[in-house]
Amino acid sequence: MSNAPLVLVDGSSYLYRAFHALPPLTTSKGMPTGAVKGVLNMLKSLRKQYPDSPFAVVFDAKGPTFRDELFAEYKSHRPPMPDELRVQIEPLHACVRALGLPLLCIEGVEADDVIGTLARQTADAGRDVVISTGDKDMAQLVCPHVTLVNTMTGSVYDIEGVEAKFGVGPELIIDYLALMGDKVDNIPGVPGVGEKTALGLLTGVGGGLDVLYASLDKVPELPIRGAKGLPAKLEEHREMAYLSYQLATIKTDVPLDLDAEKLHPGAPDNPALAELYRELEFKNWLDEVLRQEPAAGDLFAAAPQAAENRYETILDQERFDAWLEKLRKAELIAFDTETTSIDAQQAQVVGVSFAVEPGEAAYVPLAHSYMGVPAQLDRDAVLAALKPILEDPKKPKLGQHAKYDMNVLANASTPIALQGVAFDSMLESYVLDSTATRHDMDSLALKYLGHSTIHFEDIAGKGAKQLTFDQIAIEQAGPYAAEDADVTLRLHQTLWAKLQAIPSLAKVLTEIEMPLVPVLARIERNGALVDAKRLGEQSRELGEKLVELERQAFAIAGEEFNLGSPKQLGVILYEKLGLPVQAKTATGQPSTAEAVLADLADQDYELPKVLMQYRSLSKLKSTYTDKLPEQINPRTGRIHTSYHQAVAATGRLSSTDPNLQNIPIRTAEGRRIRQAFVAPPGYKLLSADYSQIELRIMAHLAKDEGLLDAFRHDRDVHRATAAEVFGVPLEDVTSDQRRSAKAINFGLIYGMSAFGLAKQIGVDRKQSQAYIDRYFARYPGVLAYMERTRAQAAEQGFVETLFGRRLYLPEIHSKNQAMRKAAERTAINAPMQGSAADIMKRAMVAVDSWLQESKLDARVILQVHDELVVEVREDLIEQVGERLRELMSGAAELDVPLIVEVGVGDNWDEAH
Repeated sequence: MSNAPLVLVDGSSYLYRAFHALPPLTTSKGMPTGAVKGVLNMLKSLRKQYPDSPFAVVFDAKGPTFRDELFAEYKSHRPPMPDELRVQIEPLHACVRALGLPLLCIEGVEADDVIGTLARQTADAGRDVVISTGDKDMAQLVCPHVTLVNTMTGSVYDIEGVEAKFGVGPELIIDYLALMGDKVDNIPGVPGVGEKTALGLLTGVGGGLDVLYASLDKVPELPIRGAKGLPAKLEEHREMAYLSYQLATIKTDVPLDLDAEKLHPGAPDNPALAELYRELEFKNWLDEVLRQEPAAGDLFAAAPQAAENRYETILDQERFDAWLEKLRKAELIAFDTETTSIDAQQAQVVGVSFAVEPGEAAYVPLAHSYMGVPAQLDRDAVLAALKPILEDPKKPKLGQHAKYDMNVLANASTPIALQGVAFDSMLESYVLDSTATRHDMDSLALKYLGHSTIHFEDIAGKGAKQLTFDQIAIEQAGPYAAEDADVTLRLHQTLWAKLQAIPSLAKVLTEIEMPLVPVLARIERNGALVDAKRLGEQSRELGEKLVELERQAFAIAGEEFNLGSPKQLGVILYEKLGLPVQAKTATGQPSTAEAVLADLADQDYELPKVLMQYRSLSKLKSTYTDKLPEQINPRTGRIHTSYHQAVAATGRLSSTDPNLQNIPIRTAEGRRIRQAFVAPPGYKLLSADYSQIELRIMAHLAKDEGLLDAFRHDRDVHRATAAEVFGVPLEDVTSDQRRSAKAINFGLIYGMSAFGLAKQIGVDRKQSQAYIDRYFARYPGVLAYMERTRAQAAEQGFVETLFGRRLYLPEIHSKNQAMRKAAERTAINAPMQGSAADIMKRAMVAVDSWLQESKLDARVILQVHDELVVEVREDLIEQVGERLRELMSGAAELDVPLIVEVGVGDNWDEAH
């Protein structure tokens, strides 16, 4: 017998605790998994701490126990187990078994009794026991050989620890619980006796229940509140006290045919774990399992392992010529570049890879540079040889995030205008189901092929010492790069088959997303000119304002403190200034989060107002005025943002480095940042912006005559809504009424509640509900659309845009009301937001096509929300503006006109 302690895990206790303590987590199909993940994390951590120990995970069995026979009300007031938790029990048990951990479930007794019995038997044999639990009842089992650990809080309780925590030793814990009762388990105890009284009684008489009841005459003299009345109370409830003692006592004599030494974990069942982790969408753990060869070798027929792959690294002209011939004959070429940087505007080509058949791929290294690197083919000669194939629009190509490769090749020493990109596996996955997974190659290979790819960190290392691709040995780089092309091809075969089964989605891919790829690549390469000097001045001014706001904050607080420290801020706000606590953090501290400060500022508290201003200006300074000048490309003198097609669930584009979607437009400081985006000499910036596009789509979808009429007659729709809701003639609508009507119009699109609307327009909830009711009475089509959409979403599990793009809503059937309501709000909003995104994408393709054909001196430099910004030579402004308006207005046929507002200026703010 080894000396390692026996580890006993109270699985039932942790299942409940993980469910209630951790944020809800669901799979893309809506299956709850948070509790499973929480318990497995804890088990994995515990196994690392006790690698040589016998180990058992103990759960309550179904059905009644002996305690239910003793006391019919035992645990009776507990609410039924939530459905979201119940469905996690079976997968958790399956995972525990697949991990090779012994799992115990004994009928007729609770997990506590099984743990108590094993602990006592093992301790009596002189062996140490560690019980992992969050249940205070277990403290009664602590003895020289038994210790409790709470893996969730890190607490450890030996005999001294129990005394320090509860005020009595382990030998009196049952008596303590018998007196005070236990609300969780419905152990009654003695009415009116709480923690302090129970502790005072036991320490006062120096013993347990028997000693206490033999010494009732001493109780009135004890220094306990209400001591004089306690003897009568204790006598009256003597029977209940002893029943509670029985209920609280953990059995240590359950007949178990178990030997602790036989509870050693077995080897994990990797194929079973992989199936479970795939179903539960535990991506990182699935990846770990798949990388443990040979156990995962035959998990998925769709994922040939490296040994079966025909990957080659090409270092001589003969092999390259052979591959050129393959590429010329191939029906579809999967293609990838390896580079020095993830910034497509600065990256240099290090090598290229191809695949034309699954499992067969090649890597051509071109610019690896390290000591002892073998001779490589000439980069420019290889690119020149590939150029006719890659530039042939009739030769179909496939990429994973092909826009990046498009830009890298356009900027290469031998520039290549990549054409004929027919498919992109990233976009195929995104169109198939935008929310099912992230759309990077590693995630997609795991999800759709059950294959764990070679990760970049595996060959390049991590952190500050991570190598760039040109520094990686060709022997390692070859299989990695070839696999990229091969996996891209295999992903395409899987995903395109799925898309073809849903023709509307195949159409979204081929008619919207794929044509947009070269358009976005061109906009990114065009870049935007910014005035670094103007930004520098603004940064300096913002710095001065921040110093002044800091002074104001110190004056209000009456002392200096760190405005960025939640701890110091909490002390000032709540302890020193006595402001009302709006919310608490997970650790129980009063919150200083932005939403809380905004609430306090709305209530007219001075310091939160100053802090909100400070945070807003500080963010502008650090994100934009300080950073934008650093992001100017030295080669072009411009800023080149990256647009992302496969991020926002609804189909909208997002941008990073810099994020241009988040520059505030309603504040003077935000508009000043837009003023730094300028036109070069001889040019102007032209902004074309869809007017109220989502409201127009709402009118089209809802077929509401009132809204349709307002838009068809080009009436101010917010003013028209105000006239209807407030019951006043159109000409008498005040600016405040129009503002409130605007909040109602947009609020209802986003599923805003009466409470949310009340807060936004500054009325009470009753009044805002009256406005909403009146709105729906005036626009019944909108209400009918919302109800119809909710019902469709619940029936189908998804909603669609006008062009057939789908947004799946796994939480639409959630038993958690908040999650279900959020899914319903998304269901109502997504068709509008998604349709607006589709219309903008179609417009961008049309505008780009016209600009390429016309060869006019004009280029799209920015796309933000519902706006395109074009840099135009001054003498072409009228011509370009008119055509832009026509093309954008014609991007969709709606029951109402699509209006495009065009503005011109020397900078973006002027043009908008």
